[in-house]
Parts: sequence; C-alpha cells; structure tokens
Amino acid sequence: MDILELVDRLEELVNESPQIPSYVPFFHGVVLDEDKVWDLIDQMRIAVPDEVRKARKILGQKERIIAQAQEQARSIVRAAEEEKARRVAEHEIVQAAEQRAAEILAQAEADAAQMRADAEAYARELLTALERHLARALREVQAGARLLEAQAAAAPESLPDAD
Repeated sequence: MDILELVDRLEELVNESPQIPSYVPFFHGVVLDEDKVWDLIDQMRIAVPDEVRKARKILGQKERIIAQAQEQARSIVRAAEEEKARRVAEHEIVQAAEQRAAEILAQAEADAAQMRADAEAYARELLTALERHLARALREVQAGARLLEAQAAAAPESLPDAD
C-alpha cells in the first residue's frame, strides 16, 4: 500500500474518531482506537521501505539513462570521426566535417547533461515529496500519541476518591 494512502487513512481515523466533549475541562481532541493507530503505524513502517525501493529504482533508471546518453554520445562521436576520415582529401570538406563533429559532440554532451539534470531533479522531487509526507504523518502520529498520553495521565485524576 502506498504511504500516502496510509497517511490518508490515518487522517480519516482522526477525523472520524469521537470528539472529547467540550464540558470535560482541560481536554480538547479526539479519542483514537489505539489498535487502529498501531495497525496504521505498522503498515506505514512496511510501506516506507517500498517508497525507498521505488526511489532507488528511479535512481537506477537515472543511471541507465545517463549510460545510454553517454553511449549515444560515443556513437555520435564515432560517426563524426568516420565522416571526418572519409573527407580528409578535401580541405574545405575537412573543415566542415570538423565543425560538424564539434557541434554533434557539443549537442550530445548538452543532451546528456540535460538528461542527467532532469533525472536528478525528478529523484530530488520524489524524495522531497516523500519527506514531506512522512514528516506530516509523523507529526500526526506524535500528536495522537501526546493526546493519548494526556488522556492516560488525566484518567486517574478524574476517578473519585474511595475513602
């Protein structure tokens, strides 16, 4: 299950949980089903490695794209060198071939650099989004835990004294 879906489920759990009545002094919040909260936390712990695996897969794809771009650049350079060798006999043609080879090489290098930058930007964007979602989920879980702790701490005080 996707981590974002789990965060949405946690949010739904909080939103659908019963509110603490306003007449209870010093309390504001909701009552959460502890089993459901722990279940969602366990599912999140399982889902996070999946998200990390997906990010690693994207990084692997980035490396493959870079390798393909470099191979394409080498292929273009080889083609340009072959073209140059065929035209060595004529001075003007040699100059034109050298210029074209340089343009092809520059374009191939620019294309490879752009592909690398795009792949890195995509990986950064994905990891940043994952970080934001995980931070949000952590804040929500921590808030729920604090509420449960506050309720647990206040529960003994609300019991009448048995004298």
